[in-house]
Amino acid sequence: MGSGHPPSSGNKPLWQQGVGELAALLASGAVTAADAVDAHIARIEEVNGALNAVVVKRYDQAREEARAADRKRAAKEPLGPLHGVPITVKECLDLTGTPSTFGITTRRGHSAESDDPYVARLRTAGAIVVGKTNVAQLLAFVECDNPLYGRTNNPWDPARTPGGSSGGQAAIVAAGGSPLGLGTDIGGSNRVPAAFCGIVGIKPTSGRMPDFGRGSFPLGQRGIVSQVGVFARSVADVALGLRIAATPPAEPSVPLGDFARIDLAGLNVALLTEDGTLTPSAAYGRAVRQASEALVRRGARIVAAAFPEPAQAQPFLYALLSGDGMQGMRQLLGRSPRDFRIRQLEQIVKAPRRLRPFLQTLLRVSGRSKAASLVPLFGPHSAAVHWKWVERLLDYQVGWLAAMDAASEGRADMVLSPACGLPALRHGASAEVGVAGTYSCLFNVLGWPAGVVPVTCVRSEEESLIPRGPDIADKTAAATEKGSAGLPIAVQVAARPWREDLVLAAMAAIEADAAGRPDYPRLQELWRR
Repeated sequence: MGSGHPPSSGNKPLWQQGVGELAALLASGAVTAADAVDAHIARIEEVNGALNAVVVKRYDQAREEARAADRKRAAKEPLGPLHGVPITVKECLDLTGTPSTFGITTRRGHSAESDDPYVARLRTAGAIVVGKTNVAQLLAFVECDNPLYGRTNNPWDPARTPGGSSGGQAAIVAAGGSPLGLGTDIGGSNRVPAAFCGIVGIKPTSGRMPDFGRGSFPLGQRGIVSQVGVFARSVADVALGLRIAATPPAEPSVPLGDFARIDLAGLNVALLTEDGTLTPSAAYGRAVRQASEALVRRGARIVAAAFPEPAQAQPFLYALLSGDGMQGMRQLLGRSPRDFRIRQLEQIVKAPRRLRPFLQTLLRVSGRSKAASLVPLFGPHSAAVHWKWVERLLDYQVGWLAAMDAASEGRADMVLSPACGLPALRHGASAEVGVAGTYSCLFNVLGWPAGVVPVTCVRSEEESLIPRGPDIADKTAAATEKGSAGLPIAVQVAARPWREDLVLAAMAAIEADAAGRPDYPRLQELWRR
């Protein structure tokens, strides 16, 4: 990565400034919106050849909007909280005059007629969109690749993915091309990329910021619903972006609380260290211990809770999202080329029920017993079967809340866990390891708010500490860990519905503690590469 671009403020180039810092400089007139936009465009151009993160460039319009923003400030007109701040948004989110293709080649000519509601709120607050970022095709896997725009690389290691489906967004925020971005999350699509790229991300409570996009899992599937989430390089900046994007709420909900007013003293935190599907990498175990100690130093208590099996989140995710047998997705794709991970899903759901036992046998013979166990979950399902899954889901959600209420030493307020089961995957590995445990998708299934914050980096001795089995998924996990030293590791904080303020408060405490440690994944060091 390069050394930066003039102009700068203080010792940092403009592209290294956080959202709050940049907004203050712009509001004071210390820098112009034109300079801020130009600095971020220059940074994108410097790094994007290696990353392929920004796939729709909006440079001319952004520069024009920056000049208008500067005229507005000069005229002493009222300014929004993000006045002149350059941002990026995920390609699937509508932005007037730009395509929202979801990585489908036949949609390359699409042009949005209006802004997505959350994009509109950020723009109304003064933000200037300089580009849109790459996605997994149909937003359906935790890598960032599609036949239209190609593959996005992780800024820490180009041989690895930035995660998905919002991988382009996480990669460019980490690389300094954008201080703030919007993504979407139905099974970890915001939080996994944030974790893989060493930045901060949050998925709000289901219903806080519902995603209305129609190029992924059918919008009519309401058992597990996608939410729009926020990326930035600090907890404070994510909180600012969330407050603006979520106000007013799209649906009736509890207003966002102020995380800065939360006192962690006396709050109870339950730990989830093992999900029953994938033992997390050793670095994640260390990160959770470190994060829990940071919260205890702030007065929080670690409590035990007898949660319903986290592994059950996986059947809910696959059964509910595939209830139509991918018919909706296949209609969207038409004759468009498929990413190989999408073809893999199609092959499973298109297999007649009578042939699925044979497919399971083939998978087992090829060393994929874990994948074979998932085959019966996939649709198509009858309406009666789908409704039964939803009924079970409701019981599962009630069971988790009951377990929180019955925690030792009093009612649990939050859950602390690994952000994922593995560090950043090698390209293509998601075909074997799926979502790498249920750590992220669990909170989509529950509908709870959840955020991730970087804590540490993988140590060389941690690359092979966890014994893995003979299954191809286990071997892929082991191969992922090999050579992972130096990659960022994050923890996840989740709370009961509508308590984003608790999530952000705990994340801020963990961030403050981790940032003082020598193995914190400092983006400044990444930028010097």
